[in-house]
Amino acid sequence: MTAIKHALQRDIFTPNDERLLSIVNVCKAGKKKKNCFLCATVTTERPVQVRVVKVKKSDKGDFYKRQMAWELRDLAEVDAKDASKENPEFDLHFEKVYRWVASSTAEKNSFISCIWKLNQRYLRKKVEFVNVSSQLLEESVPSGESQSVAGGDEDALDDYQELNAREEQDIEGMMEVCEYAISNAEAFAEKLSRELQVLDGANIQSIMASEKQVNILMQLLDEALSEVDTIEGKLSSYEEMLQSVKEQMDQISQSNRLIQISNTNNGKLLDEIQFLVNYMDLSKGHIRALQDGDLSSPKGIEACINASEALLQCMNVALRPGHEKLMAVKQQQHLFTELRDTFARRLTNHLNNVFVHQFNHFSHFKMTIPQFYRSSCMSLPGHDQSSTLSQHTAELTLPKHSPLHRDLLRYAKLMEWLKNTQREKYDGLSRTYVDYMTRLYEREIKDFFEVAKIKMAGTTKEGKGNKFATLPRKESALKQETESLHGSSGKLTGSTSSLNKLTVQGSSSRRSQSSSLLDMGNMSASDLDVADRTKFDKIFEQVLSELEPLCLAEQDFISKFFKLQQHPTLAQGEVESDGGLPSRQPPPGEHRHSMSLTEKDMVRLMMNKIFQSIETELNSLIALGDKIDSFHSLYMLVKMSHHVWTAQNVDPASYLSTTLGNVLVTVKRNFDKCISGQIRQMEEVKISKKSKVGILPFVTGFEEFAELAETIFRNAERRGDLDKAYVKLIRAVFMNVEKVANESQKTPRDVVMMENFHHIFSTQSRLKISCLETERREAKHKYTDHLQSYVINSLGQPLEKLNHFFEGVEARVAQGVREEEVSYQLAFNKQELRKVIKEYPGKEVKKGLDNLYKKVDKHLCEEESLLQVVWHSMQDEFIRQYKHFEGLIGRCYPGSGITMEFTIGDMLEYFSSIAQSH
Repeated sequence: MTAIKHALQRDIFTPNDERLLSIVNVCKAGKKKKNCFLCATVTTERPVQVRVVKVKKSDKGDFYKRQMAWELRDLAEVDAKDASKENPEFDLHFEKVYRWVASSTAEKNSFISCIWKLNQRYLRKKVEFVNVSSQLLEESVPSGESQSVAGGDEDALDDYQELNAREEQDIEGMMEVCEYAISNAEAFAEKLSRELQVLDGANIQSIMASEKQVNILMQLLDEALSEVDTIEGKLSSYEEMLQSVKEQMDQISQSNRLIQISNTNNGKLLDEIQFLVNYMDLSKGHIRALQDGDLSSPKGIEACINASEALLQCMNVALRPGHEKLMAVKQQQHLFTELRDTFARRLTNHLNNVFVHQFNHFSHFKMTIPQFYRSSCMSLPGHDQSSTLSQHTAELTLPKHSPLHRDLLRYAKLMEWLKNTQREKYDGLSRTYVDYMTRLYEREIKDFFEVAKIKMAGTTKEGKGNKFATLPRKESALKQETESLHGSSGKLTGSTSSLNKLTVQGSSSRRSQSSSLLDMGNMSASDLDVADRTKFDKIFEQVLSELEPLCLAEQDFISKFFKLQQHPTLAQGEVESDGGLPSRQPPPGEHRHSMSLTEKDMVRLMMNKIFQSIETELNSLIALGDKIDSFHSLYMLVKMSHHVWTAQNVDPASYLSTTLGNVLVTVKRNFDKCISGQIRQMEEVKISKKSKVGILPFVTGFEEFAELAETIFRNAERRGDLDKAYVKLIRAVFMNVEKVANESQKTPRDVVMMENFHHIFSTQSRLKISCLETERREAKHKYTDHLQSYVINSLGQPLEKLNHFFEGVEARVAQGVREEEVSYQLAFNKQELRKVIKEYPGKEVKKGLDNLYKKVDKHLCEEESLLQVVWHSMQDEFIRQYKHFEGLIGRCYPGSGITMEFTIGDMLEYFSSIAQSH
């Protein structure tokens, strides 16, 4: 073990300036035994560091390598497992527990003893030793005779010094002189002792010889001491003098410090005074402007704006701590408060007067257009009012308020100041403005819409040649007169009373029937009705075009004048007043929920209050237009949709966008009601039992509706609404065409279906309505099927017996009789065939075809011009039947030589001559 310890010291620890104090051969407990060494070491340099190092033999050779090291201060506990019995196992508790098995209990005890000693010396007993024998620890305490490893050995190592080269030479020289030094150490030691005694005696004699010199030295020392005392006295006097100088310098330093503090305080005081003077001083000019400034002239307004801004800056200065206790500051704040209240009161009174003046300016001596109409009519007794209206037609325009806005916008900055300083007065002015403008706009909008209604009713009156008995004053009277107007003119609007009585009476009355149905559905295609609708469209567009800039201009003015476009306002203590505007705290005793309105909400509330009559008047105007002609809803839907789309692009949350959106819902509802009315009229159609049907009125009505709608909805935003209406209408047309065809007694069902579906197909092909492509193909299919059905059923009549004969032949073949054996059947022999063929010579066939042509002509109507189409189809079908009959004769009666009395060429000549003769 000693050799291993020496090798480890030399190879591992000496290069690292460490000394090896103890070593133990161990292996890990519970695992395959791989031996290693735990070494207790200390560093040679101070401060001393104590470590436990794990050393392991290398796998590649016989040398050792350092594998792991722990600082002894990190060791928390040493567990020897058993203090009474010999047990080589022990645990070291570092950051985790390491369990070891020593090669022998003695090595384990020696290593633990060394660790305990190092702990006592360097760590002051921080490590806890468990299950360690007390005897082992007591044996490790240092005694007077010897030292422990940690004490004596280490101290010895600390005191040990290596010999230098000269000392080595002296020792070698001495040993050469005494050759027996090595063989007889005792003789050598005795010789050295004698020489040492000789040297000591020489030293004593030398000391005794130098006594006189010692005395002299003592005398010199006494003199030096006296000189020292003298010097100390002088130093004491100098110290006293310096002490007085020090006290004087301290006083000077204290005085300088006080002067510096005073200068600093004076500078700070000057800064505070300059701060207060700079930020809390209002010029006399600003004070005069706030107290007596002219709020009418531009220069006076500019001076008041500058003064109010300066006052606001002074009032909003962030005072430093303690400023509010200064009397001058209190006086200035009091002055500012008085100036603010005085100017706010002056400004509020002045703006109130401006509102009143501007309102009176716009409304004073103002005669509305309807009043002008009435006064003109009343001034001419017995004069026809329709001529009065035509002579005094006013322009459909709304007054512009840009001058009012321009005058008031001069005060916008003052309103912003009032909003930031006196919110109550600001709110009061807002309510005052809203109240005045509400009355002004209500009067103007009412007059404007009344003129629009008169113009709308006038278009219908002029179209029908009627005159107003009395001019409508109110909306209800206007509606009643409009209803009576339509009742007297014979044009039914929205009513279906005559529809139930409508009957189809012969071919000569088809156009009148269609016209009546169209009148009832407002589907007149006359130039007069088109002109009326176009004029209505222009009037409605003019109404919307006038309202749109009016609302946008007012909203823009409110945002700029009342400064409501920046940030959310209205504190929690503010609530909405009855007028729709914000006001301050609620009355005492009431508990209201606090509201937080954005400035956009405030603009919306003000606009709703000012223009509260627009939505009502628009709905009234829409109702009147719908009453005059239900198809006006198409025009209104397109125009209203366009204006809503435009308004939403400008500002989706604006008052105009919201209001027009609400009205658009009403217009869409009227449009849906119009479509439902058309469908209901189709379902109520009745036909005459004595007349042929022809093209049904609602079929032509759908055609004219589609033509009108395609014109109106060209490039419209709400095309989808029209497409949905198309689908509903065409489905209703299909269903009711079939219903009428089934009920028809005079006209064959196939003819009714063929003609009407041909008309529907032609209409859709001409208009090219993409959403009805499926219905167009369906109409073509129905038309083709019923044409074929009608042709087949009609052709059975000219050669009726021949058809019956060959039907019997085909029945026998179908029952299993061979075709060449059919001629042996008694009822279908050759003789019977010749007899039937003789009944249809060419002359008789031509006569039968001529009668068939006349019958088809009676069935078909003139509007569709399908006679030649049907006749050509009959020719093709007749030729097909002829070829079919010849084929049956050839197969069932082979070699009989039986043929028809006429040829295909004869048939073509018959069809051509009959068509030309008619």
